[in-house]
Amino acid sequence: MTGKKNNTLSRCKWCLVSDEYIRYHDMEWGYPVSDDQRLFEKICLEGFQSGLSWRTILSKRENFRKAFKHFDFNKVSRFTEKHVEKLLQDEGIVRHRGKIEATINNAKRAKEMVKEEGSLAAFFWRYEPAEIPHPPQTVSTSAESIAISKELKKRGWKFVGPTTVYAFMQAMGLVNDHAEHCEYRLKAIKARKTFKKPV
Repeated sequence: MTGKKNNTLSRCKWCLVSDEYIRYHDMEWGYPVSDDQRLFEKICLEGFQSGLSWRTILSKRENFRKAFKHFDFNKVSRFTEKHVEKLLQDEGIVRHRGKIEATINNAKRAKEMVKEEGSLAAFFWRYEPAEIPHPPQTVSTSAESIAISKELKKRGWKFVGPTTVYAFMQAMGLVNDHAEHCEYRLKAIKARKTFKKPV
């Protein structure tokens, strides 16, 4: 842990395995996000996580940001096969050709979505559920994550299955999945009250 104060706080159990997880949980996870670049980064990193642990991805996140131009999808959309080959040699990231190519593909699809929808945020927040009809952290998909996944795939996105999308929704605050006992659940609720939903 990171000290007496952090030891005494009540948190979601999943974050207690490392200080890095605790910082991520306390400062990021579950708070609403409307910034397109952050949304794109997260859905890409969730795709890279497929078959791996989030801890693996989180430990490499700064390397991913450097490799993918801080997930500026306008820049990533211009990556070529030469970029792919270079990324496959980058030990700081997950060197999976399919996921690397999916990120470049998704950057192109993100540009299309901004043109069609106004922003990524406007698209994703359209699927915010009115309520969560289940106890926190008891499911890995939802009707909304299934619907988002289906629509993204229809638009040509890759590595965006319902489970990946639901993890994205949890992290970006589209759902507040902090455990009932977690002291950060209330903080996420307060953040949602002042959050201006993108349209």
